Amino acid sequence: MSETPRSRETGGDTSTGLPQHRTGHAFAHTPHRSDSRSPQTPRGARQPDPGGRPGTIPPVPGRPATPLLIAAVCGLLFSLVTWQVLVSGPLLTPDHVLSRALVRSVPDSVTERLSDLGNIPIAVPVLVLAMAYAARRGRALVAGAAGLAMALVPALVIPFKEWTARPGPLEPWAAGYFPSGHTATAAVAYLGAALLVRPYARRAWPTAAALVLTGATAGGLILRGWHWPLDVLASLLLCTPLLLGVAWADRVGRAGRVSLRSTRRSSG
Repeated sequence: MSETPRSRETGGDTSTGLPQHRTGHAFAHTPHRSDSRSPQTPRGARQPDPGGRPGTIPPVPGRPATPLLIAAVCGLLFSLVTWQVLVSGPLLTPDHVLSRALVRSVPDSVTERLSDLGNIPIAVPVLVLAMAYAARRGRALVAGAAGLAMALVPALVIPFKEWTARPGPLEPWAAGYFPSGHTATAAVAYLGAALLVRPYARRAWPTAAALVLTGATAGGLILRGWHWPLDVLASLLLCTPLLLGVAWADRVGRAGRVSLRSTRRSSG
């Protein structure tokens, strides 16, 4: 290929044309900062951000859209299930069929032990210990949020039990089975405790253990015949927004602690 006129004109001029490779410098594009400052800005010349930290942007607690969407979906599904229970809708037919197929398919001695995991004297102390540990580590906000979530369980469950007055699978003469209080207690206690201690665990075992304990409680209640499957599902839907609130409080508290430490360092 013949040499073009441009290449001959700029062949001896290093001040224009293509960039020249320099020894000791990365031969790649220079990254751009999101705050429009040059990456080579001297540390002393950096202007502090609104949070008081030089050269950084304050942490954002997280995108609230996804948790709010999940909470809204859970609320809609819970409303749908509650409506079906009140009007004896078509969803109760597969609910009854599934219950008849599962009830006492496992020995009662096993399912009763699993159901007991949702008892207040067993589940709540687990959450209280996790709350005390988190508060001692400086996470009082999320510990308080977890305690509030547990306090809201009976405040939400009991009115729905009285309103729906649903009979039980093995006790058609009784009422007050919807939603399952044992499932709600287990979910908030065990999953809430996992949210509190997870930052101090090297692996995700707290969340896995909480899911196993909550699932074991729910399965035991259905297999023993103490609750319909929809009772358990409704409790899980009801408690999901409460747990999302605990997770949100954790993010807010963590962001506040980071900002406070940065402010102290910049002022000191």
